[in-house]
Amino acid sequence: MEKDKKDLKETNQIPPKKKGFSLFKKKKKDVMVEDDIQTPFRTILNVFLSNKVAMTAFFIFFGIFLLVLIGPLFNPLDLSYVETTQANIAPGFDILPLPNGLKNIKTLSVGSTFSAAVDENGKIFVWGKTNISKKVDIRKIPKEVKKAGKNIIKVACGTDHVIALTDDGKVLGWGNNRLQQAKAPAELLGTKIVDIAASDQVSYALDEDGDTYAWGNMGVNDYKEGHEYKGNIAKIVPNPNTACAITKDGKVVHLGAQESGLSKIPEINEKVVDLASSYNTFVAVGESGKMYMWGNPTTTGEWDVPEDIEGKVKNIYGQRYSYLAKLNDDTIVEWGSNSLGQLNVPQELRGKKVDKVYTGFYQTHVVDQSGKVYSYGHKGYLLGTDDLGRDIWNRILNGGRKSMTIGAIAVIISTIIGVIVGGISGFVGGWVDNVLQRVAEMIGSLPFLPFAMILSALVGQTMTADQKIFMIMIILGLLSWTGLQRLVRAQVLSIREQEYVVAARSLGIKEKNIIFKHILPNTISIIIVNATLSFASSMLTEASLSFLGFGVPAPYPTWGNMLNGANNSIIIQRYWWRWVFPSIILGVCVICINLIGDGLRDAIDPRSAER
Repeated sequence: MEKDKKDLKETNQIPPKKKGFSLFKKKKKDVMVEDDIQTPFRTILNVFLSNKVAMTAFFIFFGIFLLVLIGPLFNPLDLSYVETTQANIAPGFDILPLPNGLKNIKTLSVGSTFSAAVDENGKIFVWGKTNISKKVDIRKIPKEVKKAGKNIIKVACGTDHVIALTDDGKVLGWGNNRLQQAKAPAELLGTKIVDIAASDQVSYALDEDGDTYAWGNMGVNDYKEGHEYKGNIAKIVPNPNTACAITKDGKVVHLGAQESGLSKIPEINEKVVDLASSYNTFVAVGESGKMYMWGNPTTTGEWDVPEDIEGKVKNIYGQRYSYLAKLNDDTIVEWGSNSLGQLNVPQELRGKKVDKVYTGFYQTHVVDQSGKVYSYGHKGYLLGTDDLGRDIWNRILNGGRKSMTIGAIAVIISTIIGVIVGGISGFVGGWVDNVLQRVAEMIGSLPFLPFAMILSALVGQTMTADQKIFMIMIILGLLSWTGLQRLVRAQVLSIREQEYVVAARSLGIKEKNIIFKHILPNTISIIIVNATLSFASSMLTEASLSFLGFGVPAPYPTWGNMLNGANNSIIIQRYWWRWVFPSIILGVCVICINLIGDGLRDAIDPRSAER
């Protein structure tokens, strides 16, 4: 008898719950455990987790969401940033590294997005982003230049061309020659040139008699032909706006005709031994090692000269918005803008004695006294740049945050309105239902995009950028709630006849409590699915508005107005990265959100998967 009771007790015991959890494989459980533990929420969660397509979409979207949420903290957006020398650069990190075969450098020059060098054997190397236009590629070196390789003693890179100087004083050139900047003028024939320099679409030369020559786009560069210093120049140093020079007696002179900050040379009571320039300034070095700077006011840091190098400078080298100084002990110091990492000197090079320095724009190559070459500075762009030189990757990160924020706020507004209107309309019925449905039909019949465009054009002209962004959120929210309210109304009409609602009415519970505490919680599944799908729709609508020019204004980035900036046949054909990457991430996000919504719908309403 006792044994039989024991066997019966063991038979009726519920087995212990097994530990462990799988995303895609459901654990087998006893029927009594299923009935006792499996709540509706747990059932929905398990079904959703077992949907591999929905879970894959969830992880992809969640990764993108984290990227655009956290990424801008490490890659902040500078709305005022413009750098025309970096415009329309293709993706890749090949701007900085020296070619594998380049050894024993004889001469090297750094251009805007490319560099050129000649080794001791006379071989010419060109690397970086060399495609200037559809027809012009700096890598295509003319045969004449290749033949003269062993005789080349100096190369100089501009923004879109290269010139070279041979040991017999001849100037050669290649690259963009639209404004004749790469072709030596006829006046150089029979003249022995001893030095050359290149700038933005302009080339310069200095002959053995101390005369200077300039050719190219002289309309944007202040250079005075026939200046009073001809025959007395020892070194010429241009920048994109004008040119200065060192005379044979060690003075600094301005070679332009216009007065500006760049022409206001300070009083220098000693012989000048070196001269360099950035985009906004010039710096001269005296025999005592003291530096003298002049130029235009700037916020890029050229004026912030380190105090501890005063009186110790031997040579000075200019970059786009920064300087490099070689000190008396042959070590180097840099200062200025570090927007593209041009000041990130390798730790092993700090305090080390150097022999030669080749620098310009955003790259630096240093040769130490043992012959080892150190290269540092800007390497390139992950996803390329746009027409203003702005990093596409940076704008996708910051634009994604704004696009998702606009979509999320719009969905929150439309969901709140849709739930309230649908709940009241379905529960109260009668004339209230008729009025609310007629209002919903009027709003739903409005052509959304034309209406939003007209409203944005009329009201948005007097608004700031932040106000216009806020207005877009409101417009999207106020015009996209009608579909949800119909779904909620239909659910409420069905639920209000249930026994527990009739019982609540019989007990005298207030109608608003019945709606918001008993009925609406049972429509939450529809609300969640609809909100998920509406989020994708709102992102697409914002992108459409921005693409048409009626959305978030420049320079604030969103994925939509990034596509608007690429709305050009030339850009589509030649600068594919400007529209491909924003399109891909927007498309992936929308598809993933829709797949997540479908997965939620299937989990909440299993019958939908059968239809």
